[in-house]
Amino acid sequence: MIVVFGSVNIDLVSKVERFPHPGETIAGADHVVAAGGKGANQALAARRMGAEVAFIGAVGTDSFADLALAHLHADGVHLDHVVTVDGVTGTAFITVDAVGENQIVLSPGANAHVRASALEDVVAGPGDSLIVQGEVSMTETEKALVWAKGRGLTRIFNLAPARPVSARLLSLVDILIVNEEELRQVAQRSGVHGGASDVVEKLAADLGLGVVVTLGAQGAIAHVEGQAARCPGFPVDPVDTTGAGDAFVGAFAAALDAGLRLEIAVRQGCAAGALACLKQGAQPSLPTRAAVDAFLDKQELV
Repeated sequence: MIVVFGSVNIDLVSKVERFPHPGETIAGADHVVAAGGKGANQALAARRMGAEVAFIGAVGTDSFADLALAHLHADGVHLDHVVTVDGVTGTAFITVDAVGENQIVLSPGANAHVRASALEDVVAGPGDSLIVQGEVSMTETEKALVWAKGRGLTRIFNLAPARPVSARLLSLVDILIVNEEELRQVAQRSGVHGGASDVVEKLAADLGLGVVVTLGAQGAIAHVEGQAARCPGFPVDPVDTTGAGDAFVGAFAAALDAGLRLEIAVRQGCAAGALACLKQGAQPSLPTRAAVDAFLDKQELV
């Protein structure tokens, strides 16, 4: 089983030809309202890849709460430990430009009230995994990692969005997943220099944990427990890159949860990330296991 401790949001998405300059107003397309949040996205991504998933998070008392959890509920993610707090559900304001790149402003809302104490009633142990991210309190995230370590879970930390984290928190992590910018920031704080592949290997050795970096269209590189793996990526014409990183994390974690080799986990993660770029919105774009398998089968024929 995979336990995901993190955020759930409503995404308000508008497409624009280009991003506005400071002080500038530009016209966008009609906005789309969709469920999101890195924690919820990763939980759904892992579930759609076939994993048993429990999500720990919080929603508000507003009209967005049910919508924020709708996909998770429909796909069978366990939601027994999601709490409702007075106030608003977390919201992300997202603009997507003509080439599929995005800019995001987060309003945390109920995500500020996610507490690790909600994990105490979760039944999990060796062979299970915990996924955490950077969109809820780092203090509570550290407590969640302590909880998971005490029960023998594999602990996966997606440091997104990038933010400073303590050495103690990193010492509780088994696998760190970052994108290129997040890798640069972690490497800079750790005094590590070089190309992405060298930095991943050096950080893995220096920090004593597995490191995976996603490189967008260029794929991903991983160095975990002395094993190295690389996927060169899959060319697609992106519609919206929102949720692509979460698709990778969920699919990668689901593959490890199923006992698959590191190289296969990275490849499935990259395929899920590529497919997530083909639809607008985070959760609506997350692919199923069948879609990922069909996509990879097609790549073998190219």
